[in-house]
Amino acid sequence: MTDTDNSSMVTAGIDVGSATVKVAITETRTVGGERLLAGQSERIRRRDPLTIAHEAFDAAIDEAGVTRRDVAYVATTGEGESIPFRTGHFYGMTTHARGGLFLEPEARAVIDIGALHTRAVKMDGHARVLGYRMTSQCASGSGQFLENIARYLGVTLAEIGTLSKQGDKPESCSSICAVLAETDVINMVSRGITIPNILKGIHQSMAGRYLRLVVSAGIRDVLLVTGGLSADEGLLAALQEAAAEQTVPLQFRTHPQSILAGAIGAALWGAFRARKLAERGFGLPLSAA
Repeated sequence: MTDTDNSSMVTAGIDVGSATVKVAITETRTVGGERLLAGQSERIRRRDPLTIAHEAFDAAIDEAGVTRRDVAYVATTGEGESIPFRTGHFYGMTTHARGGLFLEPEARAVIDIGALHTRAVKMDGHARVLGYRMTSQCASGSGQFLENIARYLGVTLAEIGTLSKQGDKPESCSSICAVLAETDVINMVSRGITIPNILKGIHQSMAGRYLRLVVSAGIRDVLLVTGGLSADEGLLAALQEAAAEQTVPLQFRTHPQSILAGAIGAALWGAFRARKLAERGFGLPLSAA
């Protein structure tokens, strides 16, 4: 995959999260920049994450039209250090920053909303991490909490955003403790509060918590939402509304591939590291066949 004028390198990134395994295959060219060849996202659902990582990686390289031998570097992030065929591992903050910048070149921060934790990462135009903040241990503002609430209300995760945007009288919900928040929801149902107003109230509570996190990290301007809740349009609307109400100069954006940000960033940092190794005469490492 090289010629005399423009060399090309295919690398893979595997992001193992608490609830989902994400895989990205990227191509980096000396002339022509970077592009995403394929991406896979697979929920863990009590299965073995390592088995899912193998399967998702195989599916991703098939989608990209390459073989394992074409992949010069397999980079992991998140909880992926135990994957046996990895070449190297990168911290989640750096991979989300790099992947976020790839997906949204104007972004100078990302907020990664995962199943258990949320982190806001400030970066520069070269994806260098300038600072970060993380939520506390309580899961009231997490993806897992929202999934539990959706299950109790009898709606799917895909329906949450649309329903939330239909709310006209949102009911406030605890943003401090997941147990208290779930109790609040049970009480709301018993009082006949509609599902859209329950969900919008939850989104507003989560948005307030996330906004405090972002402001404490000194983040301004364009912020890309990544992680499992990046496709929740109700949450995105609540975030933008909270920023407007508090006159915080922020633009919350998302991307169709936002969930893959960590995996994309890992793949791109893998390409960078592989080229540095090559410059030092170590050659390009190949993933295990």
